[in-house]
Amino acid sequence: MELCLTVRRFFCLNTVCGMRTFAEQIAGLTRRRARRSEPLRMMLTSIGMALAGRAGVRLAAKVGIRTSRNSLLRLVRAVPDPEVGSVRVLGVDDFAVKRGHHYGTVLIDCENHRVLDLLPGRDASPLAGWLLEHESPEVICRDRASSYAEGARTGAPAAVQVADRFHLWQNLATAVERLVAKHKGCLTENPTVEAAADADVAAEPQGAMAQRRRVHHALVHEMLAQGASFRQIARHLGWKHQTVSLYARAATWQDMMVVSKPRASLLDRFKPYLTDRIASGCLKASTLHREVVAQGFTGSYSIVSRFVEQHRTRPDLRATPKPLSTRQVTGWICRHPDNLTDRDTSRLTAILDNCPELRIAVELVRSFAAIMTQRHGHQLGEWLSCAEQADLPGINRFINGVTTDLDAVTAGLILPFSSGPVEGNVNRIKMLKRQMYGRASFDLLRKRVLLAH
Repeated sequence: MELCLTVRRFFCLNTVCGMRTFAEQIAGLTRRRARRSEPLRMMLTSIGMALAGRAGVRLAAKVGIRTSRNSLLRLVRAVPDPEVGSVRVLGVDDFAVKRGHHYGTVLIDCENHRVLDLLPGRDASPLAGWLLEHESPEVICRDRASSYAEGARTGAPAAVQVADRFHLWQNLATAVERLVAKHKGCLTENPTVEAAADADVAAEPQGAMAQRRRVHHALVHEMLAQGASFRQIARHLGWKHQTVSLYARAATWQDMMVVSKPRASLLDRFKPYLTDRIASGCLKASTLHREVVAQGFTGSYSIVSRFVEQHRTRPDLRATPKPLSTRQVTGWICRHPDNLTDRDTSRLTAILDNCPELRIAVELVRSFAAIMTQRHGHQLGEWLSCAEQADLPGINRFINGVTTDLDAVTAGLILPFSSGPVEGNVNRIKMLKRQMYGRASFDLLRKRVLLAH
């Protein structure tokens, strides 16, 4: 289709101007030096925003549009940035451009979860410069990084800084893990109790299959007690007659867990010879493999090795309790008591009975959790005094960090704001990065984050 337009032509009367004449443009239809129509340009721009270069070219080809990846990227870069406007609650966090090497800063409007800008680096100066160029927000949500605290103080001194509660809890968990590592000798439990518990667990088969066998065995024997026949039970349950027979003839459900009859193996013909050699004291699988190969065995070395392994004497380690790890105990301490199993609770209690310092740490952690979840930030000073009196290694480092950033931490424990919307957008940035295969520059990533929806 061809459109014929009648437009006005303008002449420039300024002799210094390089433009002698220029034509009138129709908004939404024409553009100076354009080689494609506005609807087509908008369509390609949308494809570029959603899929970037090569993937966008493939999609455009499916709908009959010929273009190149560079053309799509130029269209994306030509789109103007959205207006920032006034922001009341600003969220700040870092993201990895190249993990371990280059990082950036993402700014979020926490009230409508809209990305405002992406800044190169995660230092104080880019954040301070952006805040000075825009209207100062009332609240700035950030993590515990000192660079963002400095940048917020420089660029928006009147804004209330809020330390994110998730990062606070993460810092406390790290401090508790250091403390538990210092008291690793206190993590030993009563071996007699643990051995008995492990023996009880290992006494009968566990897992989903064991549970199914238990239920099915009880079901079949209940029907048999009512006088049903094997065939009637098989029709009712939709099972094979042989399956019902196996359950009916098993005295207990544990009898159903017996390993099935082994299949024929290439090693069957050589097993008497191997048994005699193993009885004579030869347990070296490589030697036995060479000997049976000389006799005509065509199987692999692993078959012989598995057979020899069955005849090695191995100690039964089920009665030996496993040592508790530092992270496992840290998880018990930092978890809500209602979310612990009875066994974990009893094991943690036994550890705390042997270590008074860990018991004090548990009390401090749970009181801080109550302050954080109920947002009683006015009680933070009292908690810090108790923690300083306890003088626990690891916890002291956390206290120093909180004291240095006391105003922001107190605001984070009182105000309802958090960095949750920022973390969600960081995940979205990761998705866009993977979609672009890491080949695009920072400016294109910034455009797609700001404009792609």
